[in-house]
Amino acid sequence: MSDQQAYDLETILRELRDVVDSARTMPMSASVLVNREETLELIDEALASMPEELRHARWLIKERDEYLVQARRDAEDIVDAGRVQAERMVERTEVAREARRVAQQVIAQAEADSRRLRHEAEDYIDQKLAAFEVVLERTMQTVQKGREQLQAVVEPLAANEVGETHPLDDGYEALYDLAEPEPQMFDQDLDE
Repeated sequence: MSDQQAYDLETILRELRDVVDSARTMPMSASVLVNREETLELIDEALASMPEELRHARWLIKERDEYLVQARRDAEDIVDAGRVQAERMVERTEVAREARRVAQQVIAQAEADSRRLRHEAEDYIDQKLAAFEVVLERTMQTVQKGREQLQAVVEPLAANEVGETHPLDDGYEALYDLAEPEPQMFDQDLDE
């Protein structure tokens, strides 16, 4: 703002004050009668002689106020976003904690089921082996009795008539095929 512009503005404002000050008062009132044309002319001159810096300063103040309003909105948005994110993080932490707890429960249950199934399987196998042992013992006893019978010395009995056989000979024929020199062996693979 130059000194000349400041002087002109000040001069115009003083003249305007003098006009209002010297104006005639209305009877029984504090109001005054002012010459409209003269007053408006002085105001227009004052506005025209206002320095550019003053207009720029007003614009800056307006921009600053708008910027502050926007900054407050942005700050509120940031705070709200931070609050939402914090809630999500707490929620995720709680979800993760719950997931870990459930996972530990599932693992503990699976281990317990595994131990139970292993014990049941061992008991089942032990029962089957015991039953097999009983069958095997009976089979061994039967085999032993059969071997004892084979080792018993059997005196050949004289046949009364030709073609007549002794009842014990039928048992031996079942065990040995007389046409072959070696006894027949049982092969379970061929039996299928």
